[in-house]
Amino acid sequence: MNSAAASSPPADSDDVVFELPGSIRLYRSGRVERLYPDDLVPPSHDPTTGVQSKDITINPITGLSARLYLPPSATSIPKKLPVLLTIHGGGFCLIRSSSSIYHNYINSLTAKAGILSVSVDYRLAPENPLPAAYDDCWEALEWVFAADDPWISKFGDLESVFIAGESAGGNIAHNVGMRVGREGKKVEGLVLVHTYFWGKDRIGNEGLETGKGESRKAENANALWLTVCPETTGLDDPRINPVAVGAPSLATLGCRRVLVCVAELDMLRERGRVYYEKLKESGWEGEAEFLESEGEDHCFFFMKPGSLKAEEFMKRMVSFLNKS
Repeated sequence: MNSAAASSPPADSDDVVFELPGSIRLYRSGRVERLYPDDLVPPSHDPTTGVQSKDITINPITGLSARLYLPPSATSIPKKLPVLLTIHGGGFCLIRSSSSIYHNYINSLTAKAGILSVSVDYRLAPENPLPAAYDDCWEALEWVFAADDPWISKFGDLESVFIAGESAGGNIAHNVGMRVGREGKKVEGLVLVHTYFWGKDRIGNEGLETGKGESRKAENANALWLTVCPETTGLDDPRINPVAVGAPSLATLGCRRVLVCVAELDMLRERGRVYYEKLKESGWEGEAEFLESEGEDHCFFFMKPGSLKAEEFMKRMVSFLNKS
């Protein structure tokens, strides 16, 4: 018997194998502890915005569902509404479509833009590792185009479908958009907000210690991807680094327009800027727009919805979704 092996203590099933501080903790046993306080709210008629919401089951086997939002303008204007398939962030492992912070945001966006919103409640990692979330959001998009729901069939303009996401949701939105292109189809637009793109090599200020724990944040970004996508080829997997050598050309992105949003103080800022530049250089034939929120950090508009920068961000979103 190998004496070194014999003297090594057995791995404790309660050992922590991954932790995103303040967010999630994964144990060797597979147990998951979510540390982020999440307040879930039911669908409703919102008295402030007049928006109605309801929950729909898309796939009872996987549990895939969505929360639909209908603005009061739906019944007062003759034309059909743009349809937004919106995908929440949370590192692929946090937040739900029913989370109050996300529900309130989509309520407001739906009212201000006058759109029909479909908020996808995809399966979360690490219990359901990627590509589960990608597959769920693709299935949700197909469900939208099938128009089996009466709100979508009556009020939705299926010639004006958008896919949007924040952080990890932006990553999913991009990957769904690429699949749309591979299928030889197009949606009207893609909105990528503070998107979780990453890579093996650091760019810009990634990982540079500036007093905000950037070095630790970069390590967390590395570990997060490897945890939520155990089948990955690594940090230059095209699903997390769409501009890596050998990644499919962005020219195949299946949409007519793209809005890329970044925040000046966000560690992910440079990834968004590079994506926007590479998209324009790729030969993609659509129209690309870029918005940088100065002096703001990652997904600031959730925490400060009434701030000037959040209002500017919302106005740009509304304008993009209503541009003809």
